[in-house]
Amino acid sequence: MILSELIPFLKKIDARPKKSLSQNFLIDPNIVRKIVHTAEISPGDTVLEIGPGPGALTSLLLDAGAQVFAIEKDTLFAKELSRFQTPDRRLKVFEADVLDFDLKTLPLPLKVVANLPYHITTPILEKIFSHPFISLTLMVQKEVAVRMAAKEGSKDYGCLSLFVQFYTTPNGLFKVPPSCFYPQPKVDSSVIRLDSRTLPPISPDLFFPLVRKAFQQRRKMISSSLQPLYSADQIREGLLSSGISKTARPEELSFSQWVELSKTMSTNYSKQAT
Repeated sequence: MILSELIPFLKKIDARPKKSLSQNFLIDPNIVRKIVHTAEISPGDTVLEIGPGPGALTSLLLDAGAQVFAIEKDTLFAKELSRFQTPDRRLKVFEADVLDFDLKTLPLPLKVVANLPYHITTPILEKIFSHPFISLTLMVQKEVAVRMAAKEGSKDYGCLSLFVQFYTTPNGLFKVPPSCFYPQPKVDSSVIRLDSRTLPPISPDLFFPLVRKAFQQRRKMISSSLQPLYSADQIREGLLSSGISKTARPEELSFSQWVELSKTMSTNYSKQAT
């Protein structure tokens, strides 16, 4: 929907953008088309759309031939999405909070397309990452997208980067300015595609505590920041065994080096009492 279509639609259903739900609606058709193109939607794909709102993306996903399962928390918009249902377009709408929704009820394989509420991006990702998927094409705050795709050596590289890259390979990042939304947000947005990847050979329960501990003090050397999780001797030996400099800082290690270090530490050493 362009703005001249959206405003009458909102008035017709007596709806207003809700700040509590981070509702900023896309009004640029070119961006909508670019999102669907980035997601590489093909006829027969099964798509989970999170937060469709007035349905600008929903319509194009259906036009591309996808079967769409739309989860919308707002009662008014969930009801109105049924207008896109026709005999040759497969759409099922759930009025629900995605954080409470049982994703196991959806068929596989699954592509996810979502305009994520900025304040709950990470909890939603945690939920989706625990469920099989092909790809996620997400609209998020620009700074968040940059952090998701960041590599070692960057100031944006950190826990979120390693969390996302543990489960996915980031691709297709592009910026979306505030003028593409109604109402206009105070921040720039970006669309990023995250493709499912083979999981690293380490349990997330062993990988993420190590990463979080190190990045709590990202300016310190790892030999210091991992204490008291491990003893100084254990850390020094673990870094040596993993081929990592004893003076290395958290943001200097690549994803594969973090995997290797977490494997080494969890296999060879017991954690200290904290």
